[in-house]
Amino acid sequence: MPTDDAHLNAPRTDSDPSTSSLSSLSSLALSFDTVATQYATARPGYPPELLATIEELAKRPLAGATVVDVGAGTGIATRLLRDRGAQVIAVEPGPAMGAQLRASLPEVPLLRAVGDALPLADASADLVTYAQAFHWTDPASSVPEALRVLRPGGALAVWWNTPDPDVAWAAEQEARLKSRLPGYHASGISSGAPAVIESVAPGLTPTHRRLHWTRRVPLSLHLAHLSSRSYFANLGLERSAPVLADEQTHLTKIFPNGEIEEAYAVDLTVVRRPITRH
Repeated sequence: MPTDDAHLNAPRTDSDPSTSSLSSLSSLALSFDTVATQYATARPGYPPELLATIEELAKRPLAGATVVDVGAGTGIATRLLRDRGAQVIAVEPGPAMGAQLRASLPEVPLLRAVGDALPLADASADLVTYAQAFHWTDPASSVPEALRVLRPGGALAVWWNTPDPDVAWAAEQEARLKSRLPGYHASGISSGAPAVIESVAPGLTPTHRRLHWTRRVPLSLHLAHLSSRSYFANLGLERSAPVLADEQTHLTKIFPNGEIEEAYAVDLTVVRRPITRH
């Protein structure tokens, strides 16, 4: 999809992000590069109502909008935004993740950068999105950067798929993983986004919505999904394999036919840049 290059302060490129921009990016964030293939094949998408809700809260359609998808990863959300008619610019620091995105979405401009320092012109976008990625940024930098890049009236939208805490087996799995994986927090990172944004952008009022959805997948794909999480990737195969084996044992008892119904809660937060009036 063509994108007006005047929106960019940097050319369409896969060149390395600056050392300073990566200095705040944790090893956990960069560990996704080691599981890029699993990420692309096993990670869930998002329910159709998510995009409709973004349009409602952003007060504009995605069709024809210039959207900057930050932390785009392998392009899961990027593709959905593009298919909705948006002109998408992907921003992704990881070379392997970016390679997956480039292979599947060669027409989408890809910038190797981070949300704390976007190589984009002021007031050049209608929407800035973070799908499963906002928690890897420093909000004191990434929120002002998003507001800088947004046109007046544009919107910042951040969201996460997290295991639905109201589904018993999923909640039990989360408890097991939290007890075995250092720093694990797949749930509980997303509902606090409105307060985080308000703390660094006083005067703005974020809106939060929670959507519920499910998908049915083979047990093997569910385990591949788990292995694509940063906490598993950071452990390495030798240490993560026993955890995955135990999960297979637990889940086989619950789903003896080998098909898992994964249940998700999508936490979405949207905040608009004010329209300046003279």
